[in-house]
Amino acid sequence: MNFTPVKVPKVVKKMFPNFIWNIDSEDKTLYLTFDDGPTPEITGWVLDLLKQYNAKATFFCIGKNIEQHPEIYNRILDEGHTIGNHTYNHLKGWKVNTKDYLENTMLCNQVLIDKIEQSTIFNRQSLIVNLFRPPYGRMKPKQAKLLIDEGYKIVMWSVLSLDWDKNVSENQCYKNVVDNTISGDIIVFHDSLKASRNLQYTLPKVLEYYSNLGYKFKSIP
Repeated sequence: MNFTPVKVPKVVKKMFPNFIWNIDSEDKTLYLTFDDGPTPEITGWVLDLLKQYNAKATFFCIGKNIEQHPEIYNRILDEGHTIGNHTYNHLKGWKVNTKDYLENTMLCNQVLIDKIEQSTIFNRQSLIVNLFRPPYGRMKPKQAKLLIDEGYKIVMWSVLSLDWDKNVSENQCYKNVVDNTISGDIIVFHDSLKASRNLQYTLPKVLEYYSNLGYKFKSIP
């Protein structure tokens, strides 16, 4: 039986010191991240909710989804959120060779740039996409080294909501976050249909809970 820890153990962080697991912060700051979008039925709802709380987040987008839904992708940018690379089609790094993995990542990076519309506040020339999160949080050491050599920052997380897990209830998903999160933590959600049940229950409560405690939600710089 596989067990996925909600809170990343310190020993794991020490094993991979070149990855970003959290961001040291002297004030009350949290970093919401969303993987696997953009998704028409979910991402727009997430953006509406973030706007209500003046919260910024980081969206690790799949290149193929951006090609299918460029208008949602451009809305993410226009509303001041940060984007990151999540490969072109959610590739499993440990199941493919390094050359194919890097080519897939670079293809996503090209899509991230090419799909910016003229109407957006960004332009293709000024946008630098250097944040990368491996799908499933797993990749080969050589893949990671070469991406870092290319200038990418590999962003992992401090806390997993487990929103995608059908065996996790809505309330347990919420408790996964509030019972384990401290200032500077990076929290993982998914703007996908698979995660929608738990996400739509948990995210509003998380935003309200931490806002009432004086926290700010920022995108990863």
